[in-house]
Amino acid sequence: MEYLDRKNIIHRDLAARNCLVGSDIVIKIGDFGLSRMVLDDNIYQMSEGTKFPFKWAPPEVLYHRKFSDKSDVWAYGILLWEIYSLGEMPYSGMKNPEVLKYVAEQGKRLAKPRKASLPIYQLMMMCWDKEAAARPTFTFLRQQLEPMRSRNDYISTEMR
Repeated sequence: MEYLDRKNIIHRDLAARNCLVGSDIVIKIGDFGLSRMVLDDNIYQMSEGTKFPFKWAPPEVLYHRKFSDKSDVWAYGILLWEIYSLGEMPYSGMKNPEVLKYVAEQGKRLAKPRKASLPIYQLMMMCWDKEAAARPTFTFLRQQLEPMRSRNDYISTEMR
């Protein structure tokens, strides 16, 4: 995602369903059907009535259909949540209007998955900042996650 960001490409559909896991736990992003190159203001305004992955979208997309690198960062936080919840559906059982109210109006966020460490959940919460400008960059996220990888701070897949 850091590479795409440097190339001014927003993915707009970053989710576990679009990720492939390779050797050495290398994740490959797929499905670029919704991706767009952005230019001057780094924002892509989607036309009214176009469908998008609602449960992976931040408030500015839910309200104004404005996608940016920071909306991809929000979706990355949801992707982390999917990984550490072992593939659960975010906002399970909620319909889109309920998600809108929960996230955008009430300011609530997904709960910490049992398998997530506190530092991982703190990164998720940073990704879900209401203010797009306050969300971290993909470079920052990589810099935070790399030491965890070198410490073998992986998710435990043991089912208890």
